[in-house]
Amino acid sequence: MSLPKHVVLIPDGNRRWAKERGRPGYYGHKVGADSAEEIFKFAYDKKLNNLTFWGCSYNNITERDRIEVKFLLALFERMFLKLSKRKEIGKDGIRIRVLGRWEEIFPTRLKKVINNMVKSTENHSSLNLTFLMAYDGRDEMQAAIKNIAESGISPDKITREVIKQNLWTKDLPPVDLVIRTGGEPHWSAGLLMWDVAEAQLYFTKTFWPDFSPKEFEKALSLYAKTERRHGK
Repeated sequence: MSLPKHVVLIPDGNRRWAKERGRPGYYGHKVGADSAEEIFKFAYDKKLNNLTFWGCSYNNITERDRIEVKFLLALFERMFLKLSKRKEIGKDGIRIRVLGRWEEIFPTRLKKVINNMVKSTENHSSLNLTFLMAYDGRDEMQAAIKNIAESGISPDKITREVIKQNLWTKDLPPVDLVIRTGGEPHWSAGLLMWDVAEAQLYFTKTFWPDFSPKEFEKALSLYAKTERRHGK
């Protein structure tokens, strides 16, 4: 089966999953984190070259209920600590990146965990696992435009390659497949707006806590069977 070179996961539906079960929203996030671990292992086993995981938008952290946000931040800390200790990270040469404005708003202890994890894998090159944290695609594009403007390059020299090299995702290939769970087929905060230009989209009604490797396999199989004409 022909695998996509870059897959993006948007894990939507944690709170609605919990609500259906009469549980608070944070319970859905907790179970969703367990699902993420299972999906990461599946991705390792499939040898997906690039997996990008939507963690949270900037507004998720700044505008949601403070109790929920506090729980989310603690959950991120536990998840990253656990992830950094997985044997696959070193064995398979997995590089971890965390993109977004998280350094502006995350608590000090969580930032330290993330920085240590990123630093310890920066020389790995076999596989890429990227997290989007406090991320907004409009922030990424704004930062890229600012960098280009400050570089003094003349407008006629601004190519697609120049733009790409000023994005947070400059070291990642274009996105081939986006998988969004939760049954609401909409975009999230300008998600990787430059890199998804030719991406195939897969929307499922399954809430993230119930998204399994079996359904991930289904999405990959559909991708492999779909002819990609890129506008030709």
